[in-house]
Amino acid sequence: MSSKPFPMLIFILKTYILISLLTLKATANETIEIGAIVDINSRIGKEQKTAIGIAVENYNHDKRNHKQLITVHFRNTSKDAVEDLSTAEDLVEKNNVKMIVVGMQTWEETALVADIGKRHQVPITSFVTASYTPELVQLKWPFLVQMSSSSLEQINCISAIVRSYLWRKVIIIYEDDMYSDSSVLAVLSETLKGDGAEIEHQVILPQTSSLSDPREVVRREVVKLLRKQSRVFVVLRSSVSTASHLFKEAKEIGLMGRDSAWILADSLADLLDSVHTPFISSIQGALGIKTHYSEATKSFQDFKGQFQKIFLSEYPMEDHSEPGIHALKAYDSITAFAMAVNNLGTKTSNDSKLLKNRILSSNFTGLSGQVSFVDGALSHPSTFRIVNVVGNRYKRLGFWSSKVGFSEVVEAENGGRIQVNGSHTMKSSEVKWPGELNRVPKGWAMPTDSKPLIIGVPGRTTFEKFVKVEKVANSNERKYSGFCIDLFKEVLKILEQNYTLPYEFEPYDGSYPDLVQQVINRRYDAIVGDMTILAERIKYVEFTQPFAESGLTMVVPVKFDGSKKAWMFLKPFTISMWIVTGSILVYTMLVVWFMEHQSNPEFRGRWKDQLGTAMWFTFSSLFFAHREKIKSNYTKIVVVVWLFLVFVLTSSYTASLTSMLTVPRLEPSVKDINWIKRTNTTVGCDGDSFVKDYLRQVLELQNIKNISNQEDYPKEFESGNIKAAFLEIPYQKVFLREHCNQYVVAGPNYRFGGLAFVFQKGSPLARDVSEAILTLTQDGTLNSLEERWFALSRNCDNVDASNETESLTLGSFWGLYLVSGATSTVCLLFFLWRLCRKSWQQSQAYYDNVVHPSTDQSFWTKTARIIRYYQKDKPAVSLRRVTSGRAAGLGVEERGASSRWHLVSPSDAAQVFDGSSQHPQSSLEMGNLRSE
Repeated sequence: MSSKPFPMLIFILKTYILISLLTLKATANETIEIGAIVDINSRIGKEQKTAIGIAVENYNHDKRNHKQLITVHFRNTSKDAVEDLSTAEDLVEKNNVKMIVVGMQTWEETALVADIGKRHQVPITSFVTASYTPELVQLKWPFLVQMSSSSLEQINCISAIVRSYLWRKVIIIYEDDMYSDSSVLAVLSETLKGDGAEIEHQVILPQTSSLSDPREVVRREVVKLLRKQSRVFVVLRSSVSTASHLFKEAKEIGLMGRDSAWILADSLADLLDSVHTPFISSIQGALGIKTHYSEATKSFQDFKGQFQKIFLSEYPMEDHSEPGIHALKAYDSITAFAMAVNNLGTKTSNDSKLLKNRILSSNFTGLSGQVSFVDGALSHPSTFRIVNVVGNRYKRLGFWSSKVGFSEVVEAENGGRIQVNGSHTMKSSEVKWPGELNRVPKGWAMPTDSKPLIIGVPGRTTFEKFVKVEKVANSNERKYSGFCIDLFKEVLKILEQNYTLPYEFEPYDGSYPDLVQQVINRRYDAIVGDMTILAERIKYVEFTQPFAESGLTMVVPVKFDGSKKAWMFLKPFTISMWIVTGSILVYTMLVVWFMEHQSNPEFRGRWKDQLGTAMWFTFSSLFFAHREKIKSNYTKIVVVVWLFLVFVLTSSYTASLTSMLTVPRLEPSVKDINWIKRTNTTVGCDGDSFVKDYLRQVLELQNIKNISNQEDYPKEFESGNIKAAFLEIPYQKVFLREHCNQYVVAGPNYRFGGLAFVFQKGSPLARDVSEAILTLTQDGTLNSLEERWFALSRNCDNVDASNETESLTLGSFWGLYLVSGATSTVCLLFFLWRLCRKSWQQSQAYYDNVVHPSTDQSFWTKTARIIRYYQKDKPAVSLRRVTSGRAAGLGVEERGASSRWHLVSPSDAAQVFDGSSQHPQSSLEMGNLRSE
């Protein structure tokens, strides 16, 4: 009995083990289906098919992925969208796929398959960029997973290259099909405009697979480019077969030669590793934009070995077996799906919505770069490698990214951050351009000997010193001369240092606005003449650096006006100048009087006489030598500085007054334009220029007479037909130099952009000519030309007579005033100091005689002197009034009936207290009189 349960236990254990093995076997054999729609006939499709197969095989052989196996169903694309749509329906309904990988190259084809994914709630993985924003794509196609970043990155890269080389116009070439996306072109156009360039023309090439004679069709489209000026071609989207015909025809007609530039977008540049040698040889010198991926990682090297082995076995006819970016992205798409399946497990992997969300939450470093999604698209912006097609392959120039611009190293390498120095411009020294050009191509249809530059020249001009066209006798040839012609020839000498510029002049007898229109219509390539830069013109043509200022001025005859000559003598100095001059004169007069009247009898007498003498002395120094003699050395110093100031003032006054008496004779007969408007006076101008329209539309003048020749202006003025003429500043200068002292400029100047040469819009020659004009300006050549053509007439001593001589201001003489005032003040202070010092010494001696007399005097005598000192006498220099009568009583010659003030020095006053003096007061006065 006890032995029976043991066999039963063994049976149960065996049954459990058997059931577990059967369950594990069933689990291990469970598979999940996916679909892949690729163009197996194209290089891209072959790479995608091989990469997807490798990714599935690697996943199934990984022991860690034992939950489910992946099976892939490949389908080939067709040129019919309905068939592709039916193929996607079959994969979902018949094969029960959980994801479809779409290898189609257009967004519209992808969108049709995305509609199937939305209807059946199956994730659709695409490698093309949507035409809409990622947010809108998620709303319309919630099950779409975009294994691509925004196409705006590549558009910005193309625009950055164009801006880097200062190309102004480009031609866009792309292959068309029924699903072509026009929004990319619109974005590219706006981006180029932001960088100062524009799309001149678009070439739409049909798919060559649908054509019986694709070469002839492509040739017809390429030949049309010869009529375009731009030579910068951007191949935005094209298959290799269509591009082969394109470059072959372009090379035959010369569009792949010198001064041409070709930029290949990633649709072609990403295939440079796999295309045939003849294709590479046809695009020598082109720049390519390849999507960057790291080739140094171990995972890439392992994948590359697997890929080359399988690819060569399946497609032995292919010359190159290296994997490209398309293969890497296909591999990463399967990796993202496999990781999502692994994380969900067997029970939840059938939930399509959850599977899609798990795929979009991926965050890993794949073979193509960082794989993470935002709004259904790759969040990491692409980094592009700029390459130059040279030899049998290409040369790597550097990188471009939206973060750092152009750089020599990539921003991140092997997972580590490195320092990157970005730039807004590419290095051109390392580029080998088409035609082996050793400089940056102009990107423009440059003139040749067989097709020279056609330059329009004004054949009918008012001022022939700027441009003059003469017909050579007995021939059809014409002779071109003038300032503008000579300047253009000097410009050519500078341009010939880099390249030759064959040209032909062609005269045009129409108006200047019509001549500009001929450049817009491409009849002329340029204009050499006195063309004014205007806002409405610069929108349609390219102007060079101005070589002369431009503006509109009013020229009128002069007249003599003597009504203001009465007070002309006051105008040389300003009011402040007169006030300061008078002030310094009065101050100097007072200083001289104070220092001289102490010891100089010529400055004494009554106060009126003293004031008159001082004023006469100071004023007479303005015009002639004074007769009064000065005794004080301090006064002499003051007078010397004052005379120097007087010399400068009188010289300046004389020169200014002389100029004013001459210049104001040339008074304008018309003061301003308001008088012309009020009186509706007739004015003259050049009717072939823009001036007439400007006078009517802006200045609102009505009576305007056309004058076609420079010599007609004086005749019209003399006959009274016009009262004023409106001339541009360069013409006004020439006119006044030839008719000096007869006409003047009146009223304001109406400024314009200047005189310059004209080229077609976007022409790089305008930039080169501008640089040459600046060079001629800096080295003095332009000034030499102006002096030769616009020399001043020998009979003219003052051309611009309208500018009256300005009054002299205080700012020009304040230094002299300061020196004169400071000298007078310093001398006065020294004089006062010495006077006070002498007075103190004499007072001290006087005090010693009174307070400290000799000891042989009696006590009462000493006391009487002290009392008399404090009650009557003052020990200082004093002035006493001495009447004529008293002076006569003392035996002094009478000088006048009026009283006078006399200086009594302390030394004389000390004699009053001399012991031998019986009459101290009489002695004091006598001493004072003797001192006089």
